[in-house]
Amino acid sequence: MIQHMLGWLRAEARVGRARGRWARWIGRNWARMSYGYRVEPTWLEVNRFKVPIANLAPAFAGFRIVQLSDFHCSRQVTPAYLSEAVHLAPAPHGVFAVLGNHDFSVRNALGFRRYRHLHRAVASALSSHGIRVLHNECVCLGRQGATLHLIGVEDLWSRVCDLDSAFADLPASAPRVVLAHNPRTVEHLGDRRCDLMLSGHTHGGQVHLPGLGRPTLRPGVWQPACTATAIRMCM
Repeated sequence: MIQHMLGWLRAEARVGRARGRWARWIGRNWARMSYGYRVEPTWLEVNRFKVPIANLAPAFAGFRIVQLSDFHCSRQVTPAYLSEAVHLAPAPHGVFAVLGNHDFSVRNALGFRRYRHLHRAVASALSSHGIRVLHNECVCLGRQGATLHLIGVEDLWSRVCDLDSAFADLPASAPRVVLAHNPRTVEHLGDRRCDLMLSGHTHGGQVHLPGLGRPTLRPGVWQPACTATAIRMCM
């Protein structure tokens, strides 16, 4: 069927400029829809980035963090696919999580929750598998006597995001990594230090509008889709 469709599009492209433009328009949009629905949700890849961190202790040079985000388990994003993603991301220094807007059953910035206690059930399920869920708090990761601060904040749309509590009592010189599901959280940091923010929510910006690009992407924030993103820290 696909071969017949492609053959028809090629033939139409040869018959006059107007009909050719129409065929190309159908082809482009058909490709976008098929890619966005059939290919992108199940395309698993590991992306590696090296990120310099000011005042990073020598013990953490080369320290790696892997982020997994926005699984949205469904018929397209299967449990087998998720298992493969988890298998690619071993975590000898612990597994940490922050909740996203769907975990809070929030679909817009107004913060209306359809299921008010869903976030508690999600957090409990994660905890039962040894994953520590961070609720506007900071934990210290230790390595050879040195520390790296990991800050986890609640989702921006949940109306319980508390940056003051999350960043409380941290010295300005302390390197820190921030986990925040919504990348627009960076706009609320003010003068708080943030060496690296890891976010999701935009699904890597796969919504690409012709002529407009990816309007949902925020600059300077890592925003993976359902992929494993490996980040190596350097001094």
